Amino acid sequence: MNSLSPVKHSALEARARRVAARHGFLATKSRKRSLSADNRGGFMLVEVSTNCVEAGERYELSAEQVIDFFDKEDA
Repeated sequence: MNSLSPVKHSALEARARRVAARHGFLATKSRKRSLSADNRGGFMLVEVSTNCVEAGERYELSAEQVIDFFDKEDA
């Protein structure tokens, strides 16, 4: 993922958020700059209707993993 330009990286993150929203989830990205054991700096998936964390409890999901999560659900 480091090989992506900043524009492509932002587009991929936006796509991950759109895919999640289409399935009734919120893909939130950590805003914290200092990483820790409980904050990996990535995404967390929250089901909007129940406000429960579905995946990425420690903000460990990448944008690609968010997209893949829903691709598996659709299959």
